[in-house]
Amino acid sequence: MSGRAFHVMAKPVGPICNLDCTYCFYLEKERLYPRASDWAMAGDVLETFIREYIDANDVPSVSFTWQGGEPTLLGVDYFRQVVALQAKHARGKTIQNAFQTNGVLIDDEWATFFKEHDILVGVSIDGPRDVHDAYRVDKGGQPTFDKVMRGLDVLARHGVAFNTLTTVHRANASHPLEVYRFLKAHGSGYMQFIPIVERAAPRATSDGLLLVSPDFDGRAGVTPWSVDSRQFGEFLCTIFDEWVRHDVGRYFVQLFDVCLEMWSGLDASLCVFRRTCGGAMALEHGGDLYSCDHYVYPENRLGSIMETPLAFLAHSAQQEAFGDAKDTSLPRYCRECDVRFACNGECPKHRFLTTPDGEPGLNYLCAGYKRFFRHVDAPMRVMAAELAAGRAPANVMAWMAAEDARRALQAAGRNDPCPCGSGRKYKQCHGRSAS
Repeated sequence: MSGRAFHVMAKPVGPICNLDCTYCFYLEKERLYPRASDWAMAGDVLETFIREYIDANDVPSVSFTWQGGEPTLLGVDYFRQVVALQAKHARGKTIQNAFQTNGVLIDDEWATFFKEHDILVGVSIDGPRDVHDAYRVDKGGQPTFDKVMRGLDVLARHGVAFNTLTTVHRANASHPLEVYRFLKAHGSGYMQFIPIVERAAPRATSDGLLLVSPDFDGRAGVTPWSVDSRQFGEFLCTIFDEWVRHDVGRYFVQLFDVCLEMWSGLDASLCVFRRTCGGAMALEHGGDLYSCDHYVYPENRLGSIMETPLAFLAHSAQQEAFGDAKDTSLPRYCRECDVRFACNGECPKHRFLTTPDGEPGLNYLCAGYKRFFRHVDAPMRVMAAELAAGRAPANVMAWMAAEDARRALQAAGRNDPCPCGSGRKYKQCHGRSAS
């Protein structure tokens, strides 16, 4: 079956988790399955998914992503079964696995398994102790920082490749450099920064959910833990300013990499910045396929892979319409924006504001993204040019140093110390040529 390429995020334990993070949008999805007693994805569902997902991806290498809830709750033996089933149905294809975890249960057995099968592990951590523990607590309301750090230490000791996923919320958004430097100091070479934006209704909907979709037409307000738009923009700009001067090519930030793609004229590899979406679905524990991980609502259920082939559901008219709506519903205000080429309205989940002229569909994070995309424009142009010329984008750091020196000279007073570091007054050094 033809159609756009697709990826499925598998949730083999559904929304079940050993933590009770305040901002988690997925925990309440348990209410969509009131009769569930065993949340582990059954063997027949698991094998059907693995077989059909491999067959549907007509490429030499097929990538699986395992998430939750918390997938480590299933135990290592469950994922040994996963690897065995992948080998059974690979048909000569290379299989890659990525595993997203809160890190709390990682021990030597898990790390040995990850290393043996070359599994990339994503660990959720929100920064230093105080900001991490603000919202990431266990079922008893106790902090989890020390447990996560122990998990990271185990991964590092076993040489397991890992990256970090950091949600950006009200507690950590005002500490960008503290968060960034903490992640670097603890071995994260690849970082993702995910904005927390949720709306809550005053009472549960008929589906039992409090956190509502952008299409919800009842009364709902942004949750107190959601990041402010401008605050998010400043968070990104501040980290970028340090990264672009010191860390290009040494540390990788997903958003900055995606920006370089877009400034190089390529399609964004991250779905939220593509013109259309619909290529990243979520598979629940019982075999139900949903349009997106952020759209696990009854109206976005595509069907069950135990009743309809996965490829058919992924390329169904319902899913095609869902993906195309990202572009067709974009307000004129966004279509005429100078950073539309990079933003494309970002994730439809966040489009619940109205534009200045009253049109619905403006992204809640619009102000922050405008600030960020405009801020990075000049250095991104330099990096894109270097890349196009076959040179290292990291050369932007020398360009930034020269730009910083030029600005410092322009701003120097005649009797100030010269910014070049000579120890003489500006008027007696580089200021002479400006006289």
